[in-house]
Amino acid sequence: MGPDSVIQVGSEAVKMVLLISLPMLGVALVVGIAISLFQAVTQIQEMTLTFVPKIIAVFAAMILAAPWMTEKMVSFTQHLFAMIPTLTQ
Repeated sequence: MGPDSVIQVGSEAVKMVLLISLPMLGVALVVGIAISLFQAVTQIQEMTLTFVPKIIAVFAAMILAAPWMTEKMVSFTQHLFAMIPTLTQ
């Protein structure tokens, strides 16, 4: 297994992590901006107002995206296992 193979596998792993985390991060961003706008309009500066809705929204996004995330992770793992014979040369 040469350095090029290690870099390729590592690069694919980082891309997979970013792809899988994207739905939760996107939801957290949208909810955070919406709450910030609400706080700016109403001038309510309660710190817990930002955390609870984000946690609920991210958890809901995780539940909704779980089948897709599982499929992506299983596909990536199968791809890694299929690459094992070519890496030992």
